[in-house]
Amino acid sequence: MIADSTKIVGLLLAGGLARRMGGGDKCMQLLAGRPLLEWLIEVAEPQVDTLILNANGDAARFAAYGLPVIADVIEGYAGPLAGVLTGMTWALENEPDAEWVMSFATDAPFLPADMVARLVGAVEAEGAEMACAASGGRTHPVFGLWPVRLRDELRAAMLDEDMRKMDMWTARYNIVEVPFAEEGGRDPFFNVNRPENLAEAEAALTADHPFGAAS
Repeated sequence: MIADSTKIVGLLLAGGLARRMGGGDKCMQLLAGRPLLEWLIEVAEPQVDTLILNANGDAARFAAYGLPVIADVIEGYAGPLAGVLTGMTWALENEPDAEWVMSFATDAPFLPADMVARLVGAVEAEGAEMACAASGGRTHPVFGLWPVRLRDELRAAMLDEDMRKMDMWTARYNIVEVPFAEEGGRDPFFNVNRPENLAEAEAALTADHPFGAAS
């Protein structure tokens, strides 16, 4: 958790269909014997004030983690932007003092432990409205810091304009991209999209060798 004056709701995004993994809950795929979701909770929870899980379907399957499980407020599996809107809505209703929602994809188990602090610092230093992570010349808007005050604007964009792409929405605002360097040849935002990515991550853990950039 960062400064007491800045309250942040952490949002674990697990509401997708995981088609490239063959369907089901991608965040429950095992890496070194532990679900990906456990890896994300471990790195995300210390960086935020409250942690919630955005997932659709029966919430009981995540009961063991003790997190609030929130289904998309827009139906139809509308993507991670719908998850962000869901997180903002939950924050307004349950944590009215929270200024920010920090989103985390649940398929990237090697995230930096200082990511949230660096995004908050960049917003403050640049006078930006929001922030997202970047690495290897690519931006990662799913790892974004979102002002809760924009909830109604995002909701209108999604419902009235059928907005679905994160980068199209963020282009309307002053967003700062915060670069993170590779560590030991490993992209900190390496994500598990396909079964072969999971095998690659497993090999990196067991053999401690570099592997590819985020896919």
